[in-house]
Amino acid sequence: MVLASLAYHFEWVKGGETSNYGTLLEPKPVSAPGLAQLRGKWVLVTADAAACDAYCERKLYFMRQVRRAQNREVERVARLWLITDGGTPRPEVVAAIEGTRIEKSAPGDFASDHIYLVDPLGNLMMRYPRDPDPSRMIKDLQRLLKYSRIG
Repeated sequence: MVLASLAYHFEWVKGGETSNYGTLLEPKPVSAPGLAQLRGKWVLVTADAAACDAYCERKLYFMRQVRRAQNREVERVARLWLITDGGTPRPEVVAAIEGTRIEKSAPGDFASDHIYLVDPLGNLMMRYPRDPDPSRMIKDLQRLLKYSRIG
């Protein structure tokens, strides 16, 4: 009993660190163009202008690589780029992210500084920091796919 009490107190003092890299968000249903068609999959989402500067391209590249790294679980993960203006992305950008669903939408729940993760039930659940570490994103997603029975 004493050891359990000390362990609880120590965890509380540390601030309840978690093993995930991304920031867990309070799960909330989100609706964005294209998400309904991807229901049943874990979805990496980013929102940005169609002009897609170097940072935008890096986010899209990370999303592609994180998905590819899931190996046999790759079909459980999808990617969505929400274009926040009326523009059209450059053909070379579209070719580089083949397989990413592209939809025009207002940013809504998705700020352009981050990559987000939406669960298979359509709930926004995690946000990755600006300039994320892709290897840590891969580990997060691998852990989710390992223990999740949905998606």
